[in-house]
Order: sequence, then C-alpha cells, then structure tokens
Amino acid sequence: MVGLAAGGADLFILETFSDLHEIGQAIAAAREVDPSLPVVAQMTIGADGLTPYGATPEDVARALDGFGADVIGLNCSVGPQIILDAIEKMVPHTRKKLSAQPNAGMPRDVGGRSMYMASPEYMASYARHLVQAGAKVVGGCCGTTPEHIHAMCEGVRPLSPRFARTGSSAAHVTVGDAPATREKKRAAEVDAVPLAARSRWGAKIADGRFVTSVEIVPPRGVDATRMLADVGQLKRAGVDAVNVPDGPRAQSRMGALLTSLLIEQRVGIETVTHYACRDRNLLGMLSDLLGASAVGLRNLLLITGDPPKMGPYPSATAVFDIDAIGLTNLVHNLNHGKDPGDNAIGTPTQFVVGVGVNPAPIDLEHELKRFAWKVEAGAEFAVTQPVFDPSQLENFLRRTEGARIPIVAGIWPLVSVRNAEFLANEVPGVSVPETIITRMRKAGERSKEHAVAEGIAIAREMLDRVRGGVQGVQVSAPFGKVELALEVFGDSLDASSAAVKSTNAAVPV
Repeated sequence: MVGLAAGGADLFILETFSDLHEIGQAIAAAREVDPSLPVVAQMTIGADGLTPYGATPEDVARALDGFGADVIGLNCSVGPQIILDAIEKMVPHTRKKLSAQPNAGMPRDVGGRSMYMASPEYMASYARHLVQAGAKVVGGCCGTTPEHIHAMCEGVRPLSPRFARTGSSAAHVTVGDAPATREKKRAAEVDAVPLAARSRWGAKIADGRFVTSVEIVPPRGVDATRMLADVGQLKRAGVDAVNVPDGPRAQSRMGALLTSLLIEQRVGIETVTHYACRDRNLLGMLSDLLGASAVGLRNLLLITGDPPKMGPYPSATAVFDIDAIGLTNLVHNLNHGKDPGDNAIGTPTQFVVGVGVNPAPIDLEHELKRFAWKVEAGAEFAVTQPVFDPSQLENFLRRTEGARIPIVAGIWPLVSVRNAEFLANEVPGVSVPETIITRMRKAGERSKEHAVAEGIAIAREMLDRVRGGVQGVQVSAPFGKVELALEVFGDSLDASSAAVKSTNAAVPV
C-alpha cells in the first residue's frame, strides 16, 4: 500500500475477502498509509449468501461500516442474482455507499476450460436491478469482459442523472465504444410492430377484450393424433388459443415450438407457446426464436423452467444461461430488430411477449420484484399459476397496479382430492387452500363423478370471481381431458369476444 500510494493511486480497493477480521486489518492499514485515500471494501459470498466463514450480508454491512470504509460491498464467487439478494439485505444496515461486482454467472467446464456463460445483456439487466436496489458502484468480476461493461453502462444510463459534458467528447466515451460505433448501434434498433398487428391474440389484448385459452400438454411420443383432435374441439368451441407447455415438471415430451407449429398448421388455431430457459444455451435460444418467427409463431410465454431434478431424468444437465427476465429482454430486443450482441437482424420479429407470474408465492415481495423486472424487460401480458384462492389474486392485482400489463388468470379444474393434494404439495408455485382440499375430499367420498363435478364447480367459481379484474383466463385440461376445460367455460365462450367492461378495463393490472 505504501508503494501504491507513492505511485499515485487514487483509491484502495480491497476485494474478495473471506474473513471480516482480515478485511478489518486491511482497512486499518489503508488508513495508516494515507488517510486521504478513499477505501472500497468488498467481501465475497457463496451460493448460500454467506461468507466462507458464515457471516451474513447484514453482518458484512455492519462490520465494514464500523471499520470505516468509504464504500462497502461484495464481489466475486457468485453471479448477479445472489449478489442482488445480498445487497438488498445490506441496504437497511448501513448508510455507506454500496458496491456490487458479481461474476459473469457461474463458470462451467467447456472442453477443459472454465467459461463464464452470462451474456452482456444478462449482466446489464442485473446492473439495473442492483442500482434500483441501492448499489452506487456496479461492475463485474471473474468472466466480465469489455462487452459486459459496455452493456452494463448502457443498461444503467437511464437511471443515472445527466450532466453537461465539457471538453473533448472523446474523454467521456466508454472504453471500446467509439462514437461512430454508438451511432451504428442506435441505428440498428427499429420500432416494434404494433401489438394489435402481431397476432389475433395480441389484437384482443391490445383492444382490451377478454381472451380465453386452454393448456394442452404435448404428447410423450410422436403420435399427435389425439392432441390434434382435442385442439379441434377447442377451436370449434370458440377458444382463442391453445397454451403449449415446454417440458413442464421437467418431463420429456414433444417440443413446444414444433407442437405449436403442428397445431397452427393442422388445426388453424393460434398457440401461446411456452419457452423455457432450462434446456438451451443463449445461442440455442436465439436460433429457436428466429426460426419460430420465420415459420409464423407469434405468441410466447417466457419462463425459467423447472429444474431437471423434478422429472424422471434428474441427472440431466440444466443450462439456465439466463432466466425468464433475461429471456424477456432478449425477445423484446428481437422485436426491435436487435440480437443480444446489439447487432441488427434485419426484419424484426413479431412476438407477443408473455411471462408467468405466481400470485400466491411463499415470498410475495420477491415475486413482486421479479414481476416488475419482467415488465421492465418488455413483457406485454402475464399468465398466473392456477388460482384456487381468489383473494390471493386480488391482493396481487392491488400490489401490481403500477405494472400496467394485462393479467390472464390460470384456472385448473380439479378431478380428485389426490389431484388437489398433488398440486398443493408437489407442484412449485401452486397454492391450494385447505378448504378446497376438504371440498374435494367430501365430494370424492360420494363418488369419482361427484369429485369431478365439484372440481369443475370450484373452477367456475374462480372464473366468475376473477373475471372482472383480469383480461383473460387460461384453463388447464387435466390429464388431457379438454371436455372438462370446456365445461369450466360453460356459456362464457359466447361472450369472450366482447370488450372488457369499462370499469374493468380501467383496472391497472
């Protein structure tokens, strides 16, 4: 430190410390060498959110504040999401400026080399979240490249105050970003095709009309005959679209993109294609999405995806280069004619961008933050997990009044008490109140038929209760029984093309 100060260092950055005692000594040494030099002090944490010696983010904030560092924070070891969670916990425990320098994701072994897989776009997305959470200094650690830093600078620019530039403009240009390059990248972005012009589903959402869909799980094998016949029933009944899940619960089924293409070509009804981050890297997702746009698929529901350990192949490798938030941002950029590298793709894609949301999570505050980030990333509608307690959905709608995107409520007709208990205990993100389970148990004691009828009655109650506050419903077809889904709709499909009542259209969901 003596040598660095003598050589003209402007500040000391103490980073990747594991032990609070050691960083305390380092801060003391910096003050002894030159009290006038600012000190940035950063600890490192693991995937569990703790330092290697077990200190919590709250412990770190209080200790580094007490040691007298000018800026305190975290760096290295983990990617942006865990660092973000820790920064949020540190904010209430210090008035010092916070810093965050996560790795570019977690390293993976690729051909004997450790590669950091998080894209610049993904890092830029989390840079915004870190700033919004309270970080004043944001950067990157292992795996971070100039491209990552450039993307992060551009990502947080809208959150930074504007200052008049003085002197040569070259002095203010980000490294590696010549003015001509910036102009070229700006020129690559084009206006997105209006929502109403992208698909029939998008047109109804844009017009404020109530939309209806039914979820059909793709077949396990190659024979899609029964599925196509079922979808034909839905089209004749007047359902707007078919939701096609992408490997739900990490099951091996026909791919969602090709299943959707098969449905649209053979039956002529629109699909809302679920697309998960679990199984493809960033390049694979980009290729899939460009191809999906080229063949005419328009409606997407972007999800992170269930981990492989939930399914029959728990040893399968999950990719998760990005999560649903990063994927939403990626598709939003494609709709503006840009790929993740900010390169022009020519004609923009025309996707209607949907996301999933859980109105009854264990941690509602965390879900609300993720939902807000999805909206910020470019989401245009959201589909909820199955709703079994309308009050939970109503509370979620009240809490998200600033989101301003349409909500499509998920409805699941139960068929037995075992079905209810399975959803309550084994399906992530689904909350089934004990009162519903009790109703199904009592009905099942009479007969299977009574249980099915009770499940449909419960689903109808949910639909009637939530209809006034949402812009559509997605009804699941349990065990592929589309007739049960259609029973839930009853006569409501006849009125599904009518505009949402003006009092409902004003609900900011």
